[in-house]
Amino acid sequence: MTRTPRSPEPDAPHPDPDPDSPASDPGPGPGPSPGSSGIRLDLYAVGAAVLLVTAAVLIGRHIQHTRHTLRVDWPPLLASWGPHGGPGTPAAILLAAACVAYGPTLAARLPWRALLAAAWGTATAWIFSLALIDGWQRGVADRLTTRHEYLRAVDRFPDIPAALRDFTGHILLESPDNWPAHIAGHPPGATLTFVLLDRAGLGGGGWAGVWCVTVGATACVAVLVAVRALAGEGLARRAAPFLLLAPAAVWMGTSADAYFAAVAAWSVTLLALAVTGRSVRRSLGWAAGSGLLFGLTCYLSYGLTLFAVLGGAVLLLGRRRVRERGVVLLLPLLAGLAVVPTVFTVAGFDWWEAYRLLVTRYHQGAGGVRPYGYWVWANLACTVLIIGPASVAGLRRAGAVLLRHPGAALTAPGGPDRPAAEARLVLLTAAALLALLVADLSGMSKAETERIWLPFAMWLLPACAFLSRPRAWLAAQAVLALLLNHLLRTGW
Repeated sequence: MTRTPRSPEPDAPHPDPDPDSPASDPGPGPGPSPGSSGIRLDLYAVGAAVLLVTAAVLIGRHIQHTRHTLRVDWPPLLASWGPHGGPGTPAAILLAAACVAYGPTLAARLPWRALLAAAWGTATAWIFSLALIDGWQRGVADRLTTRHEYLRAVDRFPDIPAALRDFTGHILLESPDNWPAHIAGHPPGATLTFVLLDRAGLGGGGWAGVWCVTVGATACVAVLVAVRALAGEGLARRAAPFLLLAPAAVWMGTSADAYFAAVAAWSVTLLALAVTGRSVRRSLGWAAGSGLLFGLTCYLSYGLTLFAVLGGAVLLLGRRRVRERGVVLLLPLLAGLAVVPTVFTVAGFDWWEAYRLLVTRYHQGAGGVRPYGYWVWANLACTVLIIGPASVAGLRRAGAVLLRHPGAALTAPGGPDRPAAEARLVLLTAAALLALLVADLSGMSKAETERIWLPFAMWLLPACAFLSRPRAWLAAQAVLALLLNHLLRTGW
C-alpha cells in the first residue's frame, strides 16, 4: 500500500539511509560532530566511568566485609550476585537486537505521533521483558509486597482522611505500628495510589507492578515531547532509541519510582509546552496541568521537589513567552500547584512535619549507619549503571557543546539554529544533573539511588542525541542492561 507523502513540519527530519554514519543527521536539527577525536574522547569518558564503578565495587566490598556499614550485598547496588535466566530472557534479547538494528532508522522516519506511540510500547515491552527474567512472581507480582513496600499498608487506610491525619504519628521507629521503610520515607500520595488501585478492584502486587511499568514507561514519551518543544524535533528523534533501551529499565520494573518518574516528567513536559505553545488557551491548560502534576510529585516523593530546578530551566528557556504572557502562564501554574498540597493539608497531613520526622527516621535506620564519605561518590557510580555508557559519552559531548556555545541556550526555542538547539538541550540535561548532585550532597540518598534517582536519570538520557554511531552505543546500553539483570538479583 502506498502512502502519499505529507509536507514536513518545520522541524521534521529528513530520513537518512545510514543513521550509523558519523556524519548522519536524521533531520534539520542538530547532529553529532564527526571525527575520530570526538569518538576517542567519548571512550576516555566511558573509561573514567568504568574506573569509577570498579572503584565503587572494590572499595565497597572491602568496607562491607570489614565494617558491615554499607548495608548492601553487592556495592554500590542493592543487589546480590546470582546468575540466572528466565522467561523474559529470549524476549529481552530479541527486543534489544531489534532496537539496535532498526531503532535509529525508525526514529528518523516514523511520523511524530506514531513515534511516540511506538516509544511507549517499546519501553513497556523492554521493562517487562527485563522484569520477567526473574519470572512473573519475583519479577513483577512480589516486588511491591515485601516488608518495606507500599502494599503492606493498604489495609491501614480504611478511612483515608483519618489515616492522613495520623500519618506522621507512625513515621519514627519508636512510634506504635511504625510504617514500613518506603511508606515512612515518602509522603502519603505514594501509598494512596495503591490504596485507590485496590479500591478500584486492581489490588495485589501484580496489578501494582503493571501500573508502575505501564505508567512509568510514559516517562520516555514525556521527555521526547519536552525535548522536541525546547530543542527541536531532530534532537528528540536522535534521542528516542536511547530513552527506550536504557539500563534504567532494570529498576523501572517494577518499582514505584518508575511511576514517580513519569509524573515528574510530565510536569516538566507540560510546562515546556506551555512556554513554547502558540495558542494562549492551550498554554493555560498546559500550565495548570504542569502545576497540578508538580504538586502531586511533591506528595509522591520528598526528594522530587528538586524537579523545581528543571522547571526553572524550562522557564529560562521559554523566557520570551513567559515575558509576553507572564500573568497568563504563572497564574494557572500556581493555581494548579496549590491543588494537591491544599487537599492533603485540609485532610490533616503536614508535609513539613512529616519531612522533619523522616530525617530523624532516616538516621535511626540504615541511613545513620551508611558512611557518607563512600556513598557521596559511589552514588554517582550507581548513576553510571542506570544511564549506561552511551549517556556518559553523551554528557561528555554536551559539555563540549556548552564550551563551544555558552550563550546559545538563551535564544528562543523553535528556531533553525543548530548550535542554539544543541545548547538548549544541554541546559535541560544540566538542570537534571544539578538536581541529582544536590540530592547526592544532601546525604539523604545513601544507596539505592539506582532506583531513587530514576526520575533524574530520564533527563540525562537525551544527551545521547549528540552521539555518532548510534547503533554501537545502543548495543552497549542493551548489553549492560542484560548483564545486570542476568548476573544480579536486584531488590529494594
